[in-house]
Amino acid sequence: MKLFLLLPFICCYSIADAQCRSGVSSGTFNVLHYGARANGFSDDSKVFMAAWKAACAASGNVKLHIPRGKYLVGPVKFDGPCRNVHSITVYMQGYLKASTDLSKYVEGDDWIQFGHVDKLTLTGGGTFDGQGAVSWPFNKCPRKKNCRVLPTSIKFLATADTVVRRVKSLNSKFFHVAVVGCKRFHGSNIRIHAPSNSPNTDGIHIERSSDVTICNSVIATGDDCISIGQGNVHVRISRITCGPGHGISVGSLGRYRDEGDVRGLVVRDSTISGTTNGIRIKTWQNSPGSSSATNMTFKNISMKGVANPIIIDQMYCPYVLCPSQAPSRVKISDIFFRDIRGTSATPVAVTLKCSRGAPCRNVNLHNVHLRYTGGAAATAECWNVKARYSGIQMPAPCH
Repeated sequence: MKLFLLLPFICCYSIADAQCRSGVSSGTFNVLHYGARANGFSDDSKVFMAAWKAACAASGNVKLHIPRGKYLVGPVKFDGPCRNVHSITVYMQGYLKASTDLSKYVEGDDWIQFGHVDKLTLTGGGTFDGQGAVSWPFNKCPRKKNCRVLPTSIKFLATADTVVRRVKSLNSKFFHVAVVGCKRFHGSNIRIHAPSNSPNTDGIHIERSSDVTICNSVIATGDDCISIGQGNVHVRISRITCGPGHGISVGSLGRYRDEGDVRGLVVRDSTISGTTNGIRIKTWQNSPGSSSATNMTFKNISMKGVANPIIIDQMYCPYVLCPSQAPSRVKISDIFFRDIRGTSATPVAVTLKCSRGAPCRNVNLHNVHLRYTGGAAATAECWNVKARYSGIQMPAPCH
């Protein structure tokens, strides 16, 4: 990398700076001072890791600064624990570009990972560009159950008290953001974009996490805007603009044995436009284990030309051939749809397709007003559920 040509007089402003500044008290660690080229084509991964290592070894309140410029990086793991750090802020103003060479990603690796770090803040208005278009043709997951999963752009793994605000994610190879095994995660003013035909580019995926808040964000992608996977407790989603994509989904659940329950979800005050689904709960048929999804509220949501505005699908299987029709064993109960309005792009605006092996319990619809854009009256379809209705009901309730 010939850093001595760039910074000939400053011995500590090199990759070795991670060692010579180890143990430094609170301060700012600028990736440019570690030799980052910021030209968009030289690999700055080692420089980023050196700056992170120094920041993580410091004490007090520290900042990792990524100034404006284009940086080719990845995969990189910003892992802790940072034992003497009280809080760490990654202030990212730059434009990060992911390597398009899939051989650099060991199977299971993601692009940018923040792992086992407490009191982390990611902010600054910068952009994560996954450069996923080159990789999307290699994604076989929409057609094969057993497939190689491409890298997620930004993964938070086993973090606590995390704040993410004012960042952008473009064209991820797989998920844009994954929140896995985290406690007290708050995300706001996040902008996510990928084309509508990009496969498995979920905007934000949440799994095995508790006390998660996502708000004031705009998500346009090729899959779920937000997906709430297994093992989540107390997730709050509000003021989301979603579309295109597959809507806001719980699941899919029940694919694996010993999945955790999902409980305490609130989705409210949001707009969903031009998506294939609106608010959806989906569980696999023939689920190998038994779990539950309970205590969920979807409130004050506007639908604009959504194909399936309200849908529970316990016969989910996205493949052409699904060998078993055994009923889902995921138990769905205490579900509330309140003040859902707008337009459906298909005649069936409400679908409650529950499992014959574990029928849905206590499903409630209050003030649902959905018109079919085709002109005829919208309809509803129900299986294995006795829903409760109150207030306005358009389409008419099904029994």
